[in-house]
Amino acid sequence: MTVRASAPASESRPLVDGHHRATLALCGRALLSAWFATVTVAEFVGFAVPAGVGALTAAMNPAVSMPALLAAGVVEGAMLGSGQAAVMRRALPGLPGRLWIVVTASAAVLAYAIGLTPSSLAVDTWPRPLAAALAGIGGLVLLASIGTAQWLVLRRHVARAGPWIWATAAAWAAGLGVFLAFAMPLWRPGQSLWLVVGIGVIGGLLMAATTSLITGATLTRLLR
Repeated sequence: MTVRASAPASESRPLVDGHHRATLALCGRALLSAWFATVTVAEFVGFAVPAGVGALTAAMNPAVSMPALLAAGVVEGAMLGSGQAAVMRRALPGLPGRLWIVVTASAAVLAYAIGLTPSSLAVDTWPRPLAAALAGIGGLVLLASIGTAQWLVLRRHVARAGPWIWATAAAWAAGLGVFLAFAMPLWRPGQSLWLVVGIGVIGGLLMAATTSLITGATLTRLLR
């Protein structure tokens, strides 16, 4: 399935799949602007859930905190997928929005499970080479999880959609880096719950803006 840019970026462009022709309502800067605004808010609201759950369950038994965080990951993934689908369906009318949300939420749970694995398995007590290997493999899978799951859907609607995987991985690497660089120096032992949550939420907003800007720019290029 291919996207043909036969008109200026400011005009509608046809999506041709060999069977039917649809009109791209969003493209170029309009697509990037809509994506950045909507997806940033969606990810910000979604991330507030695991940020709050993490703060509330930090002192609880892992048997309680881990399932709670995985459930919160479902919410974050569903919110992210919903925001993305809302914009993407205006650019690709044939994209199945519900499927996009499901695969995004599923990949988010996988990412959370990978992120929680080191603490649950006490990896810090393992031999360093083994722990480093696990961290490297787990990190790559975590970063690529959402982009790969979404690519399985996107490739049916956009030609050469492969860059979405690595671009999404890069977006999450950058977003998580921004979050950690902001939040970690500010978090201190003995802080009030609301301060801990507040720092996490602001960091989440910065993370959301970073990831949505990179993924939005990538989607805009793919649809040229």
